[in-house]
Amino acid sequence: MSEEEAATILLIDDHPMLRNGVKQLISMDARLQVVAEASNGEQGVQLAEQHDPDLILLDLNMPGINGLETLDRLRMTDLSGRVVVFSVSNHEDDVVSALKRGADGYLLKDMEPEDLLKSLHQAAAGQMVLSEALTPILVSSLRESRPSADRDIQQLTRRERDILKLIALGLPNKLIARRLSITESTVKVHVKHLLKKLKLKSRVEAAVWVLQGELKKWDDG
Repeated sequence: MSEEEAATILLIDDHPMLRNGVKQLISMDARLQVVAEASNGEQGVQLAEQHDPDLILLDLNMPGINGLETLDRLRMTDLSGRVVVFSVSNHEDDVVSALKRGADGYLLKDMEPEDLLKSLHQAAAGQMVLSEALTPILVSSLRESRPSADRDIQQLTRRERDILKLIALGLPNKLIARRLSITESTVKVHVKHLLKKLKLKSRVEAAVWVLQGELKKWDDG
């Protein structure tokens, strides 16, 4: 996607009024364009394969296959776009499950319109997006699942630390590779190693851990 092109978006949500409202909001921004919409997961996967949009906005609670199952199916395809959950649910189980299953972000439907547009631009640009209200939930989940004392940052190489910092900024592997002048496949290997060393299951957990302030402890290490 070039800077002149509008980011293409697919809406997957079973509520017509919600889809219409989001479409109207997005239509006010020339840099965003809704190219298709689906009322269920099955249709959503088909349209995603047909249009290969830059961004998919996915509801969780839908009839038929739910949002998480739809996410699983989308991740099994060869799509290049980002998938962001857009839901009313702020339950820890929903948020953590979606992110661990490969969602590139999680936004709440009660967010302010201008914040939604900003998040859509960030997601289309390759950044991880998360409603501010969800950060405490993820921090709590992270603390309960694995005490931070079990994570020794000194195990990481300098390159792994550099990559971890960029993950915390929400950069995808492609942009990290460009920033560090290395290949994307090399970045993937480093990400796999640093997650294993820190006993973290996903890059989202890694980002939240860094945002907790852990980075300050080893910035000079």
